[in-house]
Amino acid sequence: MTQARFQTFDDPSHRAGAARIAALRAAMLQKGFSGFVVPRADEHQSEYVPPYAERLAWLTGFTGSAGTAVILADRAALVVDGRYTLQAAEQVDTSVITPVPLAETSAEAWIEANLPAGGILAYDPWLHTPDGFARLERAAKEAGGRLEPTGLNLVDQIWIDRPPAPRAPVVPHPEALAGEAAARKLDRVREALAKAKADALVVSDPHNLAWVFNLRGGDVAHTPLPLGYAIIPREGSATLFLDAAKVTPEAAAALDGLAERMDPAGLPASLAALGRAGARVRLDAATGAVALRRRIEEAGGTTDIGPDPITGMKAVKNAAEIDGSRAAHRRDGAAVTRFLAWLAREAPEGRVSEIAAVARLEAFRAETGELRDVSFPTISGSGPNGAIVHYRVTKATDRTVRPGELFLIDSGAQYVDGTTDITRTVAVGAPTPEMRDRFTRVLKGHIAIATAVFPRGTTGAQIDGFARRPLWEAGLDFDHGTGHGVGAFLSVHEGPQRIAKTGTTALQPGMILSNEPGYYRAGAYGIRIENLVLVEERAIPGGERPMLGFETLTLAPIDRTLIAAELLTPAEAAWVDAYHARVREALSRLLDPETRAWLEAATQPLASTSG
Repeated sequence: MTQARFQTFDDPSHRAGAARIAALRAAMLQKGFSGFVVPRADEHQSEYVPPYAERLAWLTGFTGSAGTAVILADRAALVVDGRYTLQAAEQVDTSVITPVPLAETSAEAWIEANLPAGGILAYDPWLHTPDGFARLERAAKEAGGRLEPTGLNLVDQIWIDRPPAPRAPVVPHPEALAGEAAARKLDRVREALAKAKADALVVSDPHNLAWVFNLRGGDVAHTPLPLGYAIIPREGSATLFLDAAKVTPEAAAALDGLAERMDPAGLPASLAALGRAGARVRLDAATGAVALRRRIEEAGGTTDIGPDPITGMKAVKNAAEIDGSRAAHRRDGAAVTRFLAWLAREAPEGRVSEIAAVARLEAFRAETGELRDVSFPTISGSGPNGAIVHYRVTKATDRTVRPGELFLIDSGAQYVDGTTDITRTVAVGAPTPEMRDRFTRVLKGHIAIATAVFPRGTTGAQIDGFARRPLWEAGLDFDHGTGHGVGAFLSVHEGPQRIAKTGTTALQPGMILSNEPGYYRAGAYGIRIENLVLVEERAIPGGERPMLGFETLTLAPIDRTLIAAELLTPAEAAWVDAYHARVREALSRLLDPETRAWLEAATQPLASTSG
């Protein structure tokens, strides 16, 4: 079997557990701490972190992208959201760590209920934002204890073979793809600082650093990021804190005259200099660590905790980024369609495992000649594994895709002109009536988002329920957001835009989001249908207000054998047929004859489908 290029399948959980928790408790006791908080975070609060910062996975075995462990002397909890409740229970040693669903208890509430009176709860100030710190501080106080920062992270003290910090090359991102010169972006940032009456901005989010300076790197898996910081003053030259060993000659030339470059070790002194000058410094509420705030304030400065203005700028894609995304989705759609045709041939014969499916899909993408990386570890779940929302197949959990089951594959790619994310659920053999009912309800919710028209100023929270209503009507739901923002050859999970109950940002033309309602029957199967959509202006004849809608970017067939056409309205059925006609038109010329014939059959109008 061909091994995947970008994804590994080892399971770290067997290497973690009681022994490492015991070692951490010994380190806590030596320092006089009653407990220690271990978030899934690095110094930049990133979703995907480099190996040296995978402290939560190393300690507990849990490999999800979000979670917080609280280790006390006699008990420990791992708090995870609805995406990871099943995964956490399977990966951690439950004899020493109790998985706790976030919907039931937050980490702070667990601390308040379990930290002993007079106890000292330790935390690493580089791994928590000011808001997160405040919540921890309140919880410790309510428990009758207190919060105290560590010097060296306690996990790092016991992690003997901890990997070194990454040093991947930093390269310039072509202006033809970026769509805007870095100098102009910096001018826009300075204009935003002037409006906010701030003297400087600390750029702590590597995504924002990459975007504003038109740079890309490879310090973390799946997202082309250079890890570093920047200080952008309202007046004067910016300073970029990057390891000089990572900066290629091409990147150095692109930065010449744009920003001064310093070693990251110089950041604390530069923050202190801002403080001594009495500067008012904007610190990103989402990614700015408590340690940064302290450096500024202890030197006499003021921190203005709020959104990094770059985040909002980055979210609204310009014409070049939109054109690049469309091109990336055509290329990716052809690769995914080749995979689906292959799956249709091989899976019914019992010749496909979850890992083999991941490897084959990555191979089809690699054959485009444009693949830079997958945009996240592929979720390849057959049967009951598909019910684990963010399931990650390992050699220990790999299973064969079997007839009579559903197979869910959620994957994405990084191309230099765009980032993709697509989920398809496929029936292997004949689906049951229940499977078709649930799939069609998910599809109805997907169509409701795809066809939504809404006034400017509408937030993702206001339309999230559109995707859920068909499930709600049957007493069903799903425990994740309906959509997340997506970057332009950057993070596949980008804020602030989202379609979710927590989506408070107004959607704007140029934003790219996912549309991915789902349904999960624990122990049986999972269903998710995901396309990426672009917010666009929508003219309504006779309308009185400026309106917006979505253009669907993703191009790949939806399994018609799972559609109970009698549950669709005429308009919904017409949407499916029109979407499939568009897929055929866009992809046919990119496919080999065998796949083209399969696509032709797979995208026939619903009216021609019997049963």
